[in-house]
Amino acid sequence: MEKFSTVMINPMRFETKFFQKEKIRMADKEEYIVRGGRHLFPILPKALEGIKQIGVCGWSSQGPAQAQNLRDTLEGTGIKVAVGLRKDSASIPSAEKAGFSKNNGTLGEMYAIIRESDLILLLISDAAQVQCYPEIIKAMKSGSTLGLSHGFLLGYLNSIGETFPSTINVIGVCPKGMGPSVRRLYIQGKEGNGAGINSSFAIHQDINGRATDYALAWSIGIGSPFTFQTTLEMEYKSDIFGERGILLGAVHGIVESLFRWYQLNGMSDEDAFLNSTESLTGSISSLLSKKGLLGVYDSFSDKEKTLFERAYSAAYHPMYEILWEIYDEVASGNEIRSVLMAGQRMESYPMGKIDSTRMWQVGEKCRSQRGSSTQMAPHPITAGVYLATMMAQVDLLKTKGHVYSEIVNESIIECVDSLNPYMAYKGVAHMIDNCSTTARLGARKWASRFDYMLSQQVYPAYDANASIDTDLISRLRTHWIHDALSVCGQLRPSVDISVLG
Repeated sequence: MEKFSTVMINPMRFETKFFQKEKIRMADKEEYIVRGGRHLFPILPKALEGIKQIGVCGWSSQGPAQAQNLRDTLEGTGIKVAVGLRKDSASIPSAEKAGFSKNNGTLGEMYAIIRESDLILLLISDAAQVQCYPEIIKAMKSGSTLGLSHGFLLGYLNSIGETFPSTINVIGVCPKGMGPSVRRLYIQGKEGNGAGINSSFAIHQDINGRATDYALAWSIGIGSPFTFQTTLEMEYKSDIFGERGILLGAVHGIVESLFRWYQLNGMSDEDAFLNSTESLTGSISSLLSKKGLLGVYDSFSDKEKTLFERAYSAAYHPMYEILWEIYDEVASGNEIRSVLMAGQRMESYPMGKIDSTRMWQVGEKCRSQRGSSTQMAPHPITAGVYLATMMAQVDLLKTKGHVYSEIVNESIIECVDSLNPYMAYKGVAHMIDNCSTTARLGARKWASRFDYMLSQQVYPAYDANASIDTDLISRLRTHWIHDALSVCGQLRPSVDISVLG
């Protein structure tokens, strides 16, 4: 019987035999990345030595994208990509339509695919991963590799004091965008080398010295133009936290509360929607993507800067307080247990949708009336509240020891280059109602807390003409995030995400 020894991984250092590392410097920190591209596809079979079959389990958001991308990338190499689903899964016709077939062994029952595969990409829902984990581990071959695109399962095992078996590799490749984006940009990348969604990678357990190259080959194979390093523990903390924060939950709470506040201050329903939701997901996000946070600030007149600074000063500390609470809930395992308990309740009480309120009805009307005219200018108060929340998240993640690339991607780039374009296209409510169950639960749970804090503390402070915190504004203007974002911005996908189709 082959013996394995688990290698302890230094989370800030990695070595690769097949790919070139590049050093990047962001403010006062150095990190290493790996640049992707289709010219590297011929190298992947060597990097994946020992992998004859990749089993992709699940067909929700990431599953279809990663399975199709890897199949297309590895075509003709002898490495089979097979999709594993439940025997009675409603997703089988969709997988068949995408070209996977039971007849040629590229589509099968999940545990059968796991038993046959050397690299298993576990892309089923978080709750299903926890529920099925004992059977998944039992089905895995000794010496095989478990691949995760989210660290939720590790968070669960940490919360119950268990670990992965020492006979398998455990790696992570975590795209910084939703599955449809991963697939769309991969397809667009056929015309522009390097188009894709950036990913972070993590090596949690390496039993044969090949785990790092497996992870990097996986990331490059799904089209990631740049791959950043993290750990699975840092990933699940920042990811679950981020979904509840600036990526989804905070945005939901911000636009709902601003819509009502603008109405109370005399705006029509349409103007209230345009200056809250449309401004945030449209012009503010566009400026952030192209010119950074200072680009948003500098776009305002002196009078508008005063409005921005008042809103920013009023919002920063109340938003930091909620974000700190969320992070503690995630790190302690409470939020993970909350998701699992909610999953049990949903068997009797499924989640409803959130798009039936007045705000979303107005939003549907406003989107239907969009023309080809120039995008409306960003609203300074909306920008002040939004950037204060974003910066509070950035500052909190730094205090918790997250690397700069992870902070930038989870707090800014994923917002403005992946999620917000979809929100602008179909609405914040649509985005939240169509994301993963874990993210959907978190956004719905915490959005109301942001809404409450804004309505009860932030807007009253603004209305009372509370003084501007000049130290806070000075720190914003000179913050390390600008340099880090500039560096990471140069590593963004080479084409914008297409939200159509």
